[in-house]
Amino acid sequence: MSAAPLVGYSSSGSEDESEDGRQTRPGDGSHRRGQSPLPRQRFPVPDSVLNMFPGTEEGPEDDSTKHGGRVRTFPHERGNWATHVYVPYEAKEEFLDLLDVLLPHAQTYVPRLVRMEAFHLSLSQSVVLRHHWILPFVQALKVRMASFQRFFFTANQVKIYTNQEKTRTFIGLEVTSGHAQFLDLVSEVDRVMEEFDLTTFYQDPSFHLSLAWCVGDARLQLEGQCLQELQAIVDGFEDAEVLLRVHVEQVRCKSGNKFFSMPLK
Repeated sequence: MSAAPLVGYSSSGSEDESEDGRQTRPGDGSHRRGQSPLPRQRFPVPDSVLNMFPGTEEGPEDDSTKHGGRVRTFPHERGNWATHVYVPYEAKEEFLDLLDVLLPHAQTYVPRLVRMEAFHLSLSQSVVLRHHWILPFVQALKVRMASFQRFFFTANQVKIYTNQEKTRTFIGLEVTSGHAQFLDLVSEVDRVMEEFDLTTFYQDPSFHLSLAWCVGDARLQLEGQCLQELQAIVDGFEDAEVLLRVHVEQVRCKSGNKFFSMPLK
């Protein structure tokens, strides 16, 4: 099972803009009785002024060298925003201590592995939303999440994942208890995806917490002996049973550079 791909929103221009690009206002198009309307003349705006107000629908520059060599799952287009629904995980000091043992050991097999900057469990694939659909999409998610109770899960099974394109490899901790609750959450997220004609989640998902990643397909190096050794480190880590039991209190949606939180009951 492949891992779900990891994944700015800004306000749009005025919604009462006419088709030719001019803003309509009450009284526009009228003139005093007996007078001829003055011709409209549009002057070019100097570049120095344009640069003060970047386009409201411009997204980030698509330069893989600026984010560790990662390649976009889909190309950036003006007005499109990468959107992802997930359960966030706030790493505690003890969890980072475990990672400080796991990662150096894994790097003896694949030196290019790096730690994740943030931790989460995916509830959706990374999808594309037109920027004017973001708020309706989030509102629909909030309605679906409103009745869900908070719950605990455990993630203590080391597993190797890749994204669909096999351009990135991840070391993760797979959920071993709480799977049914995650399936229920995904079912509701999928319904929202269908409402907006977006791709739903995987048929048989492996819910997991990604710990580290690297560019390329490194399964051959990481599976087998390395995987067994990493699992032994987790199993032998002090208080691992308590450390890797997590309370889910919210679902989060990231769209562009905006985050939306949906607390559970």
